[in-house]
Parts: sequence; C-alpha cells; structure tokens
Amino acid sequence: MQYNDVTDWRELLKLIIQEPEIRKRIDNEIGKHAVNIKRWINGKAEPRVQNLKQLLDVIPEYREQFIDLLGDDYADAFYTDAIDATKDIPALFITSVLSARAKSHKEIRYWSLCRLIIEQAIGQLDPDRLGIAITVVRCMKTDKHTHIRSLRETAAFGTSPWPGNLDQQAMFLGAESLAGLCVSSCREVQNNDISSNSSLLPAHQVDFELSAAAAPILLSGRCAGCMLVSSTQPNFFLSQHRLAFIRNYANMLAIAFEPHEFYESSDIRLEVMPLHTVQRNYFSDFHSRTLEIVAETKQSSQEAEQIVWEELEETLLAVQRQKQAIPA
Repeated sequence: MQYNDVTDWRELLKLIIQEPEIRKRIDNEIGKHAVNIKRWINGKAEPRVQNLKQLLDVIPEYREQFIDLLGDDYADAFYTDAIDATKDIPALFITSVLSARAKSHKEIRYWSLCRLIIEQAIGQLDPDRLGIAITVVRCMKTDKHTHIRSLRETAAFGTSPWPGNLDQQAMFLGAESLAGLCVSSCREVQNNDISSNSSLLPAHQVDFELSAAAAPILLSGRCAGCMLVSSTQPNFFLSQHRLAFIRNYANMLAIAFEPHEFYESSDIRLEVMPLHTVQRNYFSDFHSRTLEIVAETKQSSQEAEQIVWEELEETLLAVQRQKQAIPA
C-alpha cells in the first residue's frame, strides 16, 4: 500500500489501520482506548498528545511521516526532542571521534573511524531496531586509469535482518546504483520505494531493502564517495529531519579519508556494474588470491588486496560490457 501522496494525518491513520497485522498490534497494545482511533479519523475527537505518543510507539515504522503530517498544533510536543535526537550529533561523540583520529595509526585509521561513526549513526537513526544498514561507499581509484570508473562498498554495519558486520558482503557499485547517482552528481538522493517499477531513480536492490538514501562525502567540493543508508521500511527517508541527520554523519565521515582520496566531479565517470548476484561468483577466491600475491611479491596484505580489487573491477566491467553488447 502506497502512502507517498497522503497529506493529512487522519488519512494516513485510516490507511494504516486497514492493515490487519497493524490493527491487531494496536488492539493488543492499546486495548479499549483503540476505539478512539475511529473518532480521530472521523474528526469527532481530537487526540491528546499522550495518546498519540502511545499510538506511535506501537507503529514506529510510520512515526516520522505521521509527525510530519500532524502540523503546528502538535509541533512543540513532538519536534523538540525529535530534532535533537535525529539531526544533531552529540558533542561528546564528536570529541571521541576527533580523539580517535588523533591517536589511530594510519593503517587502521579509516576502518576504526568508519566503524565508530557508523555504529553511532545506526543507534541514533534506528532506535526501534526496524532494520537498517549503513555502508561507506568509496571511489575506486587505480593507477591504470585517470578517472573513477566504479565505487566500492567498504565499511558496512546493520541491524537485523542484516548481520551486524556487512564487510564480507562488500562489492562494486556503478552508474546503475543510487550511490552512483549520488557520487556522480555530488548531491543527496533518496528512493523511498525501491520495489516500485515506476521509480525513475537507479537502484541496486539488496535483500530486505525497501528504501534507501545516499549523501556524498565531500571536501571542498571534491567527492570521496558516499554514505549509503538502506532500510527495511518503505518511505523511511521522507522526513527532512532524518535526511539532515544522514547529511551530518556523511560530513563527519570525511575525516576518515585522506585529502588525495577526494576527486573532482569531472574525474568521476562511472560505468555500469553487474548486479550483486552476478558479482558474487567472482569473489569466491578473493582471500586465496590475496595470499597468493603476498607470497609472490612480498607486498603487504593491504597492497595485495588493492591489486585483487583492481583485477575484479576490470573483470566485472568486461563482463557487463559483454552483456550489453549481446543483442536481447
């Protein structure tokens, strides 16, 4: 059921309670007071703030959209805490990130800072554990090419149904993806209904993902990648407060990158990458290939991994080009 065009909270509530599972949840949690909901919808009674808060605790997946539609009459009761909780990054946390950046060794600085920032963002963005995944997507630079042809998923963490650590599932993204559009345009983008075929936005949908948003990671107008946020809930990114929160954390992620890892938009020319289901077939020997390069060249594991990533990018781009060249 689509709620994108709903402009009145009563209309939204009417649609929500038509879903049997949600109606049962409301009846079980609120009990006899649930009868008042029909009077609210019909305009025969105005809900008290405490009753609305109780209702939204039962349907947290619609909380942000519902609050946005309530209007000025309820603004003071709902927005003060909501803005502080979702838009602002706690000062104490900012201090801890700056301290970690100052003390971390160069070899682990990127990963430690990304993990610290993402885990904080997840806790603040998904307090009700509805299901969210945050991935740092970075530009894939190689010595063989002067421009960026693809993006690579790196540090990634999530809440159920995704595993806590998603690093092992990291793959490539390109012009076909929401992250690709974000990085190519250096602007924030959202797709609140990925499963809909009517959307004109690109999507590289993964398991459980129903909506997604991406915010660029910038330094002086140059881009290093983006912060990609996936949700199990449709319309999760309708709230402007939530988008502001994502923007602020993407800005914070910039300190995890070195200055030379940011690129002019003219240097970013993304190509189309194969779907994740296709890419997985080429990742089975990633670790054995890395160990092989270390043994042959005596390079560090980090340097060897970069070589393997470059080989995979070249292979996957060739696979996609061949697919596009074959007539349908």
